[in-house]
Amino acid sequence: MKSNFPFFLFLLVISLLLGGCGNQSTTNSENKSPEEGSISISGAFALYPLAVKWAEDYQKLHPGVRIDISAGGAGKGITDVLSGMVDIGMVSRELGREEIIKGAFPVVVAGDAVVATINKNNKYLDILMQKGLKKSDFEKIFLSGKPITWNELINSSAGEKVGVFTRSDACGAGEIWGSFLGKNQEALKGVGVFGDPGMADAIKKDQWSIGYNNIVYAYDSRTRKPFSNIAVVPLDLNNNGKIDSEENYYGSLDTLMNAIKTGKYPSPPSRSLYFVTKGKPQNPVLLAFLNWVLTEGQKYTREAGFVELSDEKLKGIKQKLI
Repeated sequence: MKSNFPFFLFLLVISLLLGGCGNQSTTNSENKSPEEGSISISGAFALYPLAVKWAEDYQKLHPGVRIDISAGGAGKGITDVLSGMVDIGMVSRELGREEIIKGAFPVVVAGDAVVATINKNNKYLDILMQKGLKKSDFEKIFLSGKPITWNELINSSAGEKVGVFTRSDACGAGEIWGSFLGKNQEALKGVGVFGDPGMADAIKKDQWSIGYNNIVYAYDSRTRKPFSNIAVVPLDLNNNGKIDSEENYYGSLDTLMNAIKTGKYPSPPSRSLYFVTKGKPQNPVLLAFLNWVLTEGQKYTREAGFVELSDEKLKGIKQKLI
């Protein structure tokens, strides 16, 4: 029996049905639940330990979300996020104008600082703790490129040559330390080592060395004291040749963090730490994680060795994400 149903109508119905299924699939993808999905993060060594802590605890609360994190320096983080390789770049310096033009969207998530570090077995350690080093001393060490002895720094009979280490990777610590000395990372002289762990390891192995580290690689977040074989050199900020009581906040992680938070420790080398996305984030999985970091996640900040954000600052940052 011949059907009276026109063939072209049959095709139209099938087309509409298939089209409807396709649209439904797209809608589901765009409105994906923040409880399921993945987030990729790369970048600054400075922020890596805190980001790992955040990721571990967030995934316990949201087992359907997978977070992959790798460290490689702030330069790698900004490059990866702007190229679309990752969702979040960890950046431990201020962003450049060109990076903002390319779509970098920075979200402050914590604060910390860079400190000068030496080997704890340096026999002039007691003198250094009492006198500290002036900014002009650090300029001699890191900018002159000329051999320098400990005698030139502490005015004693110390004839040993200062071993100078700097970072070989594009990093926030190098950029911030260079900025403290009025230059950029490229201007810093010394033997290049890769990464914060590499810098700390180099300092531990060389009795006469000096370098710089993010505080989380200089202090143990559990004991709140400097790591074994590492000492933090005080900054003689008023150039009077001694560390006054108001400058003496390096004995523990907590006293140093309080000095950073209250502005006693200068900026630079104190700084803000950023999660950077390409453009204002729209992905609900990513937005949910960022909002958690700026609320519940802040309780882990100080415990992990970082400076937590003030309520006023957090309010402004969260407003940016709306």
